[in-house]
Amino acid sequence: MIYFGTSGFSYKDWVGPYYPEGLPRSAWLSFYAREFKTTELNFSYYGLPTTSTLERLLEKTPADFLFTLKAHKDMTHQREDNEGVFSQFVNALSPLLDAGRLGCVLAQFPWSFRPGQESLEYLSFLRQQMGSLPVVIELRNRGWIGEETFAFLRENDLGFCCVDEPRLKGLMPPVAEATSSISYVRFHGRNAKKWWQHKEAWERYDYTYSDEELQEWIPKIGKLEETTDKTFVFANNHWQGQAVQTARQLRMLFADQESRR
Repeated sequence: MIYFGTSGFSYKDWVGPYYPEGLPRSAWLSFYAREFKTTELNFSYYGLPTTSTLERLLEKTPADFLFTLKAHKDMTHQREDNEGVFSQFVNALSPLLDAGRLGCVLAQFPWSFRPGQESLEYLSFLRQQMGSLPVVIELRNRGWIGEETFAFLRENDLGFCCVDEPRLKGLMPPVAEATSSISYVRFHGRNAKKWWQHKEAWERYDYTYSDEELQEWIPKIGKLEETTDKTFVFANNHWQGQAVQTARQLRMLFADQESRR
């Protein structure tokens, strides 16, 4: 099963480009869920989610709509004295688990998180703290790419997050690999000029993909889908709704490939 969607849905700059003018913010998710069957929740990175918040999101979406959540920053960026954070995060997911609506948790690590024994030990710790929850790891430093990393992730039932981003030295290349029953791809855009140097965070993700650029990924996504139970494909080039168009393009290109089989 393959799910196309966007990284986040609650952006003020989507009003006009995607959400109709005057549509209440409380209705944005319901509007979004008319077209997509999944979204990646980003607010959980900045603040711990609560059961009440997740219950409200469930109410605004159909029964076949799945949520993935980013792990809180204390779980991926601080990495010290954070057992309590893990506990609060996991406990808050109960509404999604009870409803069968949790896709997975995405643990996104910073570029400074480099391969090494200490890092591997932390990933093992994270796996232990998350229990049996489905978890996908996004590694941002190119040094992680290799069979040793993929083998470790498989041994610990951790998914590998594939990414499309600027082809800059040190960043992750466009590798398609599945290391658990869930495959996961994020499209960050290829704005190389603004990736490291920008005034506002959104500038990094201000990018419009061409069909030709996305076509590179269609055969890869097809192979991922064949080897896993669920495949999530998210567009994160979110500035002014560009992610919506990217998700639509990917869905169309993939459907076109399937129709030619």
